[in-house]
Amino acid sequence: MGDFLRKMATSSQERAADLNEARFRSSDFDKAVVPLKLGAFDVIAEIKERSPAEGLLHNAEHIDAETARRSRATAYAAGGAAAVSVLTEPSRFDGELRHLEHVVDAVPAVPVMRKDFLVAPVQILEARKAGASGVLLIAAMLSDAKLYAMLQEAWHFDMFVLLESFDEDDLRRSSALLDIAANQDRAARNQLLIGVNTRNLRTLEVDPDRLRKLAPMLPAAKCVAESGLYAASDANRAAGLGYQVALVGTALMRSEDPAALITAMREAGAAD
Repeated sequence: MGDFLRKMATSSQERAADLNEARFRSSDFDKAVVPLKLGAFDVIAEIKERSPAEGLLHNAEHIDAETARRSRATAYAAGGAAAVSVLTEPSRFDGELRHLEHVVDAVPAVPVMRKDFLVAPVQILEARKAGASGVLLIAAMLSDAKLYAMLQEAWHFDMFVLLESFDEDDLRRSSALLDIAANQDRAARNQLLIGVNTRNLRTLEVDPDRLRKLAPMLPAAKCVAESGLYAASDANRAAGLGYQVALVGTALMRSEDPAALITAMREAGAAD
């Protein structure tokens, strides 16, 4: 685990320690779980306030931040985003769970994914209470036992999981999950996605060649290309390598027409 991941894990563990699973009630989970529907090539569009590598991402608009967040989520939906990812990590990304709640409210027909450095099953309960239909899990941060427990918690609610890998070992562990028939079924129902992140979380630099290098190891599941995708040509390249989904954040946060960029990426990916 890289230095940045260790810091994020420590911070996340501190946040998780403040949560008490016994305090959740069944009525806390009344918000609908929206199924993830995928086609030939799709985009998971991200909302984040800040990137440790790129700095502040949202524009200094004349409208308040909550209104801007809702407006951007609506634009993502108009562009055909399969899901909206919302950063909820507070210390380096300026995220909050209420940001996810704003997006859920703005696009009720689109599944919303909590993106964070989750380390405990109780954080999935927290995400579900806020209205998340999916969560991101990072293989490098979780032991096999903890990963299993968190997958079971997510699937108890029929949420989807994007399981993120950084290197060959991560991808082997993630792919091995598909040797289990029940996990194959989840993957077939778009509830288990396998992601490859091109960002090195030790240096925070992007290695765009990582998508190519790990492509031969991609499992028989919907695979997601993460980080470093900025244009339709990037989506086309990822699709040519065997990825069926792109997770796009910075490019969309800085785009003046995010709906058009999503549409262009989806079309370029599907055209491969």
